[in-house]
Amino acid sequence: MRITGFDYQRVPVADGVALDVAVAGTGSPIVLLHGFPQTHLMWRHVAADLAADHTVLCPDLRGYGESDKPADTGETYSKRSMAADVVAVAKAFGHDRFALAGHDRGALVALRAGLDHADKVSHLAILDVLPTLDMWDVLHGAGAAVGFHLYLMAQPPGLPEQLIAGAPDAFFGHFLDAWARNGDAIPADVRAAYLEASRNAVPSIVADYRASAGIDVEHDEADRAAGNRLTMPLTVLQQDWGAVLGYDAVALWQAWATDLDHRTVTSGHFMAEESPAEVAKALRDLLTR
Repeated sequence: MRITGFDYQRVPVADGVALDVAVAGTGSPIVLLHGFPQTHLMWRHVAADLAADHTVLCPDLRGYGESDKPADTGETYSKRSMAADVVAVAKAFGHDRFALAGHDRGALVALRAGLDHADKVSHLAILDVLPTLDMWDVLHGAGAAVGFHLYLMAQPPGLPEQLIAGAPDAFFGHFLDAWARNGDAIPADVRAAYLEASRNAVPSIVADYRASAGIDVEHDEADRAAGNRLTMPLTVLQQDWGAVLGYDAVALWQAWATDLDHRTVTSGHFMAEESPAEVAKALRDLLTR
């Protein structure tokens, strides 16, 4: 399933790894990274809006959708490796500097790109996720049940893949149902596309999550110890989870950023599909900073 009006290209980004990329529009570039359990299709409304006056690039992350799914070697699905993919995609289309927005898993990739490639990322938007270190810190007690999948997929290779592959549609469909406030925002054909893509990518999706309990933590800890921060304009859009998990989201992000615009939204987790006009406006506001 494709975004209407977008062209598709297969872009080599690393040895043996190519990403499927949707592209449209002209003007200053912005790259949009999807979350779990989705593909680039989650940006269909926002991407079409932004393409009116920007070059919009929407890749499937490595391990997801139509992009390659290399076997995990320990660093294959680190956010550092996936962020390097994003830089390579932008360069393939002639852009050495670009704005970047990510949702959920794509937001963690975008965050890492902002830290590792500050000279490449002009503006950064993060949708409904916390930095990896902070995520693990705030998940505790009964409230941590909302993140049961994080702990499942953090386990050593074997059992998580087997359990999820035994009932993939039930597993991935659970999140599409539980995390949306407006289920109609993900129509039946889009839902089917997400489930098919996820069903065909169980090992790589698990590897992506497993990295966030291992190597991604190491990379974030190194940045925190060194005092590295995001120096570009940053917009964070998040649900109001504070009452459940008991954290100050603004304070957490201020520790990582020097120029922060933090906004709490009322839609569900899939805000680019549930509230596309609000998300598009937030991105346009960001690009004027």
